[in-house]
Amino acid sequence: MSHVYVVDTNFFIQAHRVTYPLDVVPSFWNKVKELADSGKIISIDKVKNEIFKNDDELKEWCKNNLPSEFWKDSSKNPLEYGQIAAWGASQTSRYTQNAIQEFLDAEEADAFLMAFTLADLLNRKVITYERPSNKKNKIKIPDVCAVFGIKYLDPIAMFRELGETF
Repeated sequence: MSHVYVVDTNFFIQAHRVTYPLDVVPSFWNKVKELADSGKIISIDKVKNEIFKNDDELKEWCKNNLPSEFWKDSSKNPLEYGQIAAWGASQTSRYTQNAIQEFLDAEEADAFLMAFTLADLLNRKVITYERPSNKKNKIKIPDVCAVFGIKYLDPIAMFRELGETF
């Protein structure tokens, strides 16, 4: 089986606001729709919630272009979530209490995204613009990936791996 790419909230938000605005680079969004329709990229309900809290063009685009099965149920991985949460809670020497609380917040997608990907480690990769960081004020996805052996890529590396152009 080939990999499924699990996209982070910033995959959409950074593309929309910075890199590939909807009105300037429609070919990017057509490619995202194509990959979502074919099941090559997916995400979780918590990411959807983060996107849909903003009443903007991106929310409308997602509503109109992504299949309902694109958004996976993040509550189906309690064991993996427990592992991720226990690790996060134990990181008091590395991160501030606020960073840990934010990471463990039920409304924040990152820990759930990590748990969902960890549940099928061989077949899932996380797609994020985040980079590893030594900062204490935010637990970054790549730092969690390093601890749990989760593969992650930035969006361009994903498109290259898929052999996709737009």
